[in-house]
Amino acid sequence: MATFDHLGITVDDVPSASGQFHPVLDALGYLRAHDGADHAYWLLDGQPEILLYTAREEGTGPHVHGRVGWQHLAFAVDTRDDVDRIHEIALAAGWAEVRAPKEYPRFTARYYAGFVEEANGIRIEIMHNPPRDA
Repeated sequence: MATFDHLGITVDDVPSASGQFHPVLDALGYLRAHDGADHAYWLLDGQPEILLYTAREEGTGPHVHGRVGWQHLAFAVDTRDDVDRIHEIALAAGWAEVRAPKEYPRFTARYYAGFVEEANGIRIEIMHNPPRDA
């Protein structure tokens, strides 16, 4: 049976993108295992690796949300406070706010999330959706 092993993300400038990704991934528990000029990656036991690579062609970014390709990556956290805290960490690291943390009852009555986007147009969601009995 196949498993999800890693996620590779293409960016214009790895050191710059790494500077934005690192505080967020660190807050999510990931360890930055490599931080170089042409690639960087983070590890977390039991989770897929997250890798950044330099674009092969200059001038092909940023990614535009809603076009074919990347939509967003959602990270589930334990509490609403974690959503708020990591959202603030992302903003402090230079991510742009797409949607401030709020409830999304159209998903479930318990769904709470915020969305941010970094300079390359890479969008992430920090979300909390506890089980129905919680």
